[in-house]
Amino acid sequence: MSELEPFPQDWQRALVVMAHPDDPEYGVAAAVAQWTAAGKDVGYLLATRGEAGIAGMNPAEAGPLRAEEQRQACSHVGVHDLRFLDLPDGRLEEGPQLRRLIAREIRRQKPALVITLNHRDTWRPGAWNSSDHRVLGRSVLDAAADAGNEWIFPELLAEGLPAHRVQWVAVASTEPSHSQRVDSASVGAAVASLTEHRRYLEALSDVPVLEQATAQVDMVTSSGQVRFELFG
Repeated sequence: MSELEPFPQDWQRALVVMAHPDDPEYGVAAAVAQWTAAGKDVGYLLATRGEAGIAGMNPAEAGPLRAEEQRQACSHVGVHDLRFLDLPDGRLEEGPQLRRLIAREIRRQKPALVITLNHRDTWRPGAWNSSDHRVLGRSVLDAAADAGNEWIFPELLAEGLPAHRVQWVAVASTEPSHSQRVDSASVGAAVASLTEHRRYLEALSDVPVLEQATAQVDMVTSSGQVRFELFG
């Protein structure tokens, strides 16, 4: 891998847009902790409550549980604004409806930076990406452009939401171009944040939750950096 460019710092507000509870913690939480510790404002927007994500647990029980786990996860990395679109887990559909919902939130919150997850077909050869991840990531890239165009969703103007231009979209990508340095405190905060998804992680593996969380965060923060593909 060629040397990555340093992640830009000349912004104050970011919006992390992902599909499910735990998606931020699996990839970008250490960077979020680094940014909020430096005084930047980061909000989370999740398309679903992850209600289909725990085998053997009814979605009516899993959805509220996973949303609460996400609220607790946010508390470790300095995120105070958590919102849900309440779309059906596992059944996100690419198209104008989803783009409009995301563009609406971008116009409301006016971030300079939008962050999303891997939208490509795979994570690596032989590791297929989920439908929700693919749909959501692509829709975020489109919605960031939509938010800056007053004529694509004119109904948003009628809601009192003028066009807002996003400066960058950063993807937690398998093809990174930029990196954000993270210190040990931010890595520790990311581990604590992922650990809050206890019931979800317990359903995934018999490996202790803290061990799972530490291994995942160590993987995505290798060499003390979180990597992104930056569009803008």
